[in-house]
Amino acid sequence: MPVKLVVCIGTRPEAIKLFPVVHALEADGRFDVEVWVTAQHRGLLDQVLRVAGIKPAIDLDLMRAGQTLTDITTAVVTRFGEALDARRPDRVIVQGDTTTAFAASLAAFYRKIPVAHVEAGLRTGNMFSPWPEEANRKLLAVLADQHFAPTKRARDALRAESVPSERVYVTGNTVVDALLSIKDRLPEFREANAEIAQILPPPGSKQRIILLTSHRRENFAGGMERIATAAARLALRDDVFIVFPVHPNPHVHKVMNARLAGHPRIALVPPLDYVPFIYLLTRCHLVLTDSGGVQEEAPSIGKPVLVMRDTTERPEGVEAGTALLVGADTDRIVREATRLLDDDAAYMRMSRAHNPFGDGRASERIVDLIALAHVAEPTMRAVS
Repeated sequence: MPVKLVVCIGTRPEAIKLFPVVHALEADGRFDVEVWVTAQHRGLLDQVLRVAGIKPAIDLDLMRAGQTLTDITTAVVTRFGEALDARRPDRVIVQGDTTTAFAASLAAFYRKIPVAHVEAGLRTGNMFSPWPEEANRKLLAVLADQHFAPTKRARDALRAESVPSERVYVTGNTVVDALLSIKDRLPEFREANAEIAQILPPPGSKQRIILLTSHRRENFAGGMERIATAAARLALRDDVFIVFPVHPNPHVHKVMNARLAGHPRIALVPPLDYVPFIYLLTRCHLVLTDSGGVQEEAPSIGKPVLVMRDTTERPEGVEAGTALLVGADTDRIVREATRLLDDDAAYMRMSRAHNPFGDGRASERIVDLIALAHVAEPTMRAVS
């Protein structure tokens, strides 16, 4: 009898990093797989599910205007728990550090259903940066029984917290699997990419594209204003064109629209579907971001990343030289971006640095590790 698995997804980053796992599980006859979504983020999530060809078996549709962390946590624990009672799967699979991942795992724990955590072990060491994600990660380390660490550093962080070594595995990061899959298929999506392509400088233009993303809660208290100021200063250069897919959170779009709208060398665009975003990533010269996933995606295609945060749970990129922490510091953002624009040697050092986040086969390893917990004699491809 196939092992009954539920893959829980709440946000766009979870969908991106889990769709390769879902596809790999669906292709394996040992498993009966259902995708359940909480819709912690509604529109952003649906974009990725459409591209990935995933139709949820259960859609809790929990997103509400102005929802608080308490609202989403209690709703997921209650409604996801009710669905677990009805379906009784053998295992729940969650990803990352979202409130959905934590609350779904808590609901599963209350029913003694084992939990596999994809992208386990990321740490900054500061419970309030990023907030609440760092706490969610640490709580998940207690609730899960299988921990799929993307790197050896993440594995070591879990071991340092007394997570049993035999339950921690290094798999690589599934974001690389997703990125390489979509990058290879970009020619199939010409129509999807056409709208963003129209606003970009033509290939061969002297204008170099800077991709800017920002949405972190810790940058809401003044950080967004400083990031906007840095973008405006960089856009004074006539060889720069900034594209900013603006997150729908009002703490982001109100600031950015007020300060940057109408600038001739800054394009404020709605949040992009995953495929156009990857297309933009391939076209850009460098990336300014406070996102976690982008820190992993950009090095996979040789794009330097300036991380507009004081800490990162992905220090491997900084250590490898693909990323640099600059904080939400206007002067430092401008200084380091200018260096990468003007110093070809500095740019090449970052763009050619080793990508520490994976080889595109993390999903295969995860499938075999899940089989290890439920099926006799699986073929192992994982690194312990």
